Amino acid sequence: MKIFRKMLKNEKGATAIEYGLIAALIAVAAVSAMGALGNTLSTTFNNVSTKMNG
Repeated sequence: MKIFRKMLKNEKGATAIEYGLIAALIAVAAVSAMGALGNTLSTTFNNVSTKMNG
């Protein structure tokens, strides 16, 4: 019974999982932000190229 109580009190694994979830959310946000920025830059460079050729 003591071993079971000890396992319930051990929060090291839960903390590691929480940090992992936070890191995953940050990664997803970064990827989506970079994707949006990439599309905006692509549009901007295409507009500049069109105006320079025209």
